Amino acid sequence: MSESIPLPYAGIRVVEFTHMVMGPTCGMLLGDLGAEVIKVEPIEGDNTRRLLGAGSGFFPTFNRNKKSIALDLKQPEGVEAALRLVATADIVSENFKPGTMKKLGLDYESLRRLDPRLIYVSHKGFLPGPYDHRTALDEVVQMMGGLAYMTGREGDPLRAGTSVNDIMGGMFGAIGAMAALRQRERTGQGCEVQSALFENNVFLVAQHMMQFAATGRPADPMPSRISAWGIYDVFSVKDGEQIFLAVVSDKQWAIFCRAFGLDEMGADPRLSTNNDRVLARDWMMPMLRARLAVHSAAELSAVFEQNELPFAPITRPQALFDDPHLNATGGLAPVRMNDGSESKVPLMPFTLGGERLGIHQQPPLIGEHTDALLREVGYGDAQIADLKSRAVTRGS
Repeated sequence: MSESIPLPYAGIRVVEFTHMVMGPTCGMLLGDLGAEVIKVEPIEGDNTRRLLGAGSGFFPTFNRNKKSIALDLKQPEGVEAALRLVATADIVSENFKPGTMKKLGLDYESLRRLDPRLIYVSHKGFLPGPYDHRTALDEVVQMMGGLAYMTGREGDPLRAGTSVNDIMGGMFGAIGAMAALRQRERTGQGCEVQSALFENNVFLVAQHMMQFAATGRPADPMPSRISAWGIYDVFSVKDGEQIFLAVVSDKQWAIFCRAFGLDEMGADPRLSTNNDRVLARDWMMPMLRARLAVHSAAELSAVFEQNELPFAPITRPQALFDDPHLNATGGLAPVRMNDGSESKVPLMPFTLGGERLGIHQQPPLIGEHTDALLREVGYGDAQIADLKSRAVTRGS
């Protein structure tokens, strides 16, 4: 947005006690929208900064547009500093295991007594109920919530290829915070918002639950399902390439047959409607695969794009850094990585006033804003030095 127009949540302060993906996603979204987000980290920094493998990109992805204050919450001095900071906040967000925040005196019931206008967002594995004592992970709830069953082949449940529940759980936490802010405008009172991995996962598979409700037949896993469309498949083509092609209406079928000279198939009464083609897939698809296999993926892409038919190259994530559409539309922005190098990161997938919401503050260094934030809540330089020395001494 234009620098002269403040972002919609400018003036809102968020203090987050979060790590990994779910909680940080909530803060990132609010920060992208203009809120001042303060990340409370241990003295040694959020462990997410040090993850390897699949977790090595978590911190720079989900912690932009935040400040960092490093506090030792195992010590009363650290908790006191956190309480002073919370006293300045509109929203507190956390995603630690149940009971952790209560032990610190930073749970909702404790904080609401200090400030009834406070909005408190808890990100958990389960909403309150029989499962809420369990330890949950994205993969755990995918397995128990039907998503892994739907993604994998029959007898081979498979988690989705990204942290869908963590990310969406953080999104719903942010949406809940936005709703609570609106409610506070009307009532003058804050409230607790709870978002959970399991319930998020159930929301994702609701379409399959409702398919059963509507038809009386269980949904088949995606690899073995009966597609709603006659052509909706990955095709192996020339030189071993692959491409996804779709023909999802009778109008598109006529265009497709004309474009590839499939006049006989286009005139076949057994293939005249989409439902006919769904029922004819056993013999129709081998014919189409053989006819299209002589073309390269680029040739098929050109024909499908020219005729406004759905298609997609099979792209690996690393190739998206060079995607011409993402780069032309401002969908990627420079971000500081954990080692200080620079990469690009995807921004939120919408525009506001015709513009993407960018990065106005890089993912913070450990405790980068500790001194400034402590001064703001009344600490003098000597007190700050003493607080830091106590934390270092006790942590060493």
